[in-house]
Amino acid sequence: MQKKPGGKILVVDDDATSRKILARTLSAAGYDCCEADNGLEGLNLVRSEQPSLLLLDFDMPGLDGAEVLKRLRANNDPAVAQMPAIMLTGHGGEESEVLCLKAGADDFVTKPINIAVLHARIETQLRLRFMREQLQQQNDELEAWRRNLERDLAAARLTQQSLIPQKPPRLPGWQVATYYRPVIQVGGDIYGWLRMTDERTLFWIADATGHGASAALLTTLAKLLFHHGSVEHNEPVAIMQAVNNDFRSIFGARSFMTAMCVALDPKTGRASVVGAGHPPLLVLRHGGSRELISSCAPPLGLAERSQFVRSIVNLGPRDAFILYTDGLYGGTNGDKQRLTPAQFAETLDPSAPSADALLTQMLKTAAPSEKNGLLPDDMTAVVIRRKK
Repeated sequence: MQKKPGGKILVVDDDATSRKILARTLSAAGYDCCEADNGLEGLNLVRSEQPSLLLLDFDMPGLDGAEVLKRLRANNDPAVAQMPAIMLTGHGGEESEVLCLKAGADDFVTKPINIAVLHARIETQLRLRFMREQLQQQNDELEAWRRNLERDLAAARLTQQSLIPQKPPRLPGWQVATYYRPVIQVGGDIYGWLRMTDERTLFWIADATGHGASAALLTTLAKLLFHHGSVEHNEPVAIMQAVNNDFRSIFGARSFMTAMCVALDPKTGRASVVGAGHPPLLVLRHGGSRELISSCAPPLGLAERSQFVRSIVNLGPRDAFILYTDGLYGGTNGDKQRLTPAQFAETLDPSAPSADALLTQMLKTAAPSEKNGLLPDDMTAVVIRRKK
């Protein structure tokens, strides 16, 4: 008869007649059997033969079945420690059942042995063993996938950090404060600034769909597209049109990102603002008023021919404007409600003494509660404030 795959059984019994009859019966049923006439020999055969299951007599001189199982379960090798074991006992009743299970047996069969019952219980334990092995293999594969993902995210994080400015630009008469915090190692937010050919500075911010490595790749593309657009064009409307065209030519309408840019003349305080599906630009006047300049075009990548509209803002001494992503509106978890842009603007004090002070106010409003401590979205902000 053909041997059953993965069905090697070790029979441990000091009664030679019972042991050999049982081994022959199981061999005839298709199992591969080996034998041991005492507990110590059985432990040695476990190491050398690596059986799939133990049939273990409870009453044996020297190491009885309970002691064999105790040593087996204490083995450092999980394959040995978790080996299925069916105890064979001549004692009937619940007390005997409890003794077998307490000893570490997975199941038990009372003597005289009913072969059909034994066969069913062997098949059950072998099936459970196979399922455990499959589960362990899946867990190992999942852990390998997790480690690979962690490596990918770490590499993406280093790449994204290299793209995000590490210090503010040198802009005489102005203060710049920035903040960037992704939900995980990498996120879909990015910002930057560029010196334009007419001496203006272009501040820009973008929020790509999703999180993780895929979103980080989109932010990498966003920076390249904004740089490329600023080389070929010198007006925010034309730059946004170029970024939109390039982004859509790559992805069709399968991905998109919101964006806003501000071309600032640092000498006069005049700024040109263009938005695409992005949260409104927040302008804080030193006198106490607040202004919101909304995006007029849809997110970049959605429409083939977007109509971008320029808004003009004149910034006086101690006025400020703020670029940010919608993660700054506050969390959707915990006891903090998500704010509207107008409500968010009302939480800020326009008379704050510096760009850093304004940024601190923003983060205090947007930070998750200590009870939850988790960000619902990436948080990014760029605060630009004119000095006296």
